[in-house]
Amino acid sequence: MAYQNILYEVAEGLATVTVNRPKQLNALDRLTLEELAAAFAAAGADPAVHALILTGAGEKAFVAGADIAAMSRMSAAEAQAFARLGSGTVSALEALPKPTIAAVNGFALGGGCELAMGCDLVYASEKARFGQPEVNLGLVPGFGGTQRLARRVGPLLAKEIIFTGEVYDAAAAKAMGLAIEVLPPERLLDHARAKARVIASRGPAAVALCKRLIQQGADLPLPAALDLERDSFAGLFGGEEAREGMAAFLEKRPARFPGR
Repeated sequence: MAYQNILYEVAEGLATVTVNRPKQLNALDRLTLEELAAAFAAAGADPAVHALILTGAGEKAFVAGADIAAMSRMSAAEAQAFARLGSGTVSALEALPKPTIAAVNGFALGGGCELAMGCDLVYASEKARFGQPEVNLGLVPGFGGTQRLARRVGPLLAKEIIFTGEVYDAAAAKAMGLAIEVLPPERLLDHARAKARVIASRGPAAVALCKRLIQQGADLPLPAALDLERDSFAGLFGGEEAREGMAAFLEKRPARFPGR
């Protein structure tokens, strides 16, 4: 597929998706969201892709939010369709059966913060800035911000972030739990790729199952979540991946997992 507003590259088992509208600070319009959804689907369906990295073009922004100029012309019905598209795109990213990493290189505001929260892991540049500033426009987050942020940092802190509409630097974002690590800008992508390669070297079925267990278990009572984990643990036994992993451990050699 030919893309206009994003870059999509697959190399060494990693898909890198770059929002490529630097003059607009990588703001999200309909076309950009549609292209992101298509890229996520392509990565999910490609057996050569073992992990996905999401970032933004240029030095200023990961994704600075939704395209306000485009939104200002929307009717209520059009806004609802736009929110459905944005929310669905983030949900598709979150649901990928492969590990996803956000390399946040600048502003991650509104829809950008929501996209980052749709990823499994988030690493931030020292120049990164996070926030859900929709109330400054008289709006609410529309791509899942009120729900994912509360689950990520807790309801109390999520309310402060969303009610004030303030922007937080990378160190504050890390302290809140919005990012795992803060890195110099020139090291950000290399670090994200190194982490992705480590994860991609592990058992792919096990990693995908761990992701599903964490996500599904968060919405279940603990006994039900533990039952799900036990069933999943037992379900991997006898499979080629588990046999290879345990054999490699006993033979003191690197595992050669199927599909790697």
